[in-house]
Amino acid sequence: MNLAVALRLGRVSNLPTVWTNTLAGIVLAGGSAAAPQTLPLLVALSLFYTAGMYLNDAYDAEIDARERPERPIPSGQVSAESVFQIGFGMMALGLGVLLWTGYGMAGGTGLGPAFGGLGLGAAIVLYNRRHKDNPASPVLMGLCRVLVYVTAGLAVADALPAPLWSGALLLLCYLIGLTYVAKQETLGEVRNLWPLLFLAAPLVYAIAVAPRSVLGALLCVMFVLWVGVALWFLRRRRPGDVPRAVVSLIAGIALLDAVLIAAAGAPGVAWLAVGGFVLTLGLQRLVPGT
Repeated sequence: MNLAVALRLGRVSNLPTVWTNTLAGIVLAGGSAAAPQTLPLLVALSLFYTAGMYLNDAYDAEIDARERPERPIPSGQVSAESVFQIGFGMMALGLGVLLWTGYGMAGGTGLGPAFGGLGLGAAIVLYNRRHKDNPASPVLMGLCRVLVYVTAGLAVADALPAPLWSGALLLLCYLIGLTYVAKQETLGEVRNLWPLLFLAAPLVYAIAVAPRSVLGALLCVMFVLWVGVALWFLRRRRPGDVPRAVVSLIAGIALLDAVLIAAAGAPGVAWLAVGGFVLTLGLQRLVPGT
């Protein structure tokens, strides 16, 4: 397997949204982005994300052979067995990093981050095994991102505060809407629009917190306009518009993180999340983010 195939399997263009999720989890739990736990958390949760993308292709190999034969496994660029081994290997390595974060660093919280990682790993496997024709799969995908918040928070706090749970609920709503659109990607159209109402919750929150600061207002405008662009693609329904909406909404995860971080009183970190949004858009031009 060459580097290009490895990057494509891992949808690495979307990794900056995992990094902004991690920063949001830390800040919403009352921690500092400058804490020593931040770097190992970024590494561990990146490994979990990439593992999930590998396992997604491995579990979907038979379906992809019919619907997307250009994918790396059905096109013969790599075997499903190898992808399974690499995926579970990365997940195990990520769990090891979380154990070290909890016990091997000053200010560690013990088993907290490892427990979060175990939950995250279980959600990833369950989603990948059962996401086809499963009406609950958008919720499962949302839980995967929620557990990134939880794992990051448990690395800096012994108990998770209300702001983290509130932010996690908003993220869950956003991911439910996003994942529903992504499930329609191979059809080239969205047959029902009602699940997109879940996107309204984070949009309403962004508007509600906008008056608190100039930064909050700016981020609100950016987030609302960007989601509006994605929904416009769905309304237009030209060839390629559904995948375009999917990658746009994925990049928008970082903007939601920025809104939540700014509302928590960490403007500098919020700008880092905006940088994650821009970086995601740039990387999606190099490696498909769908």
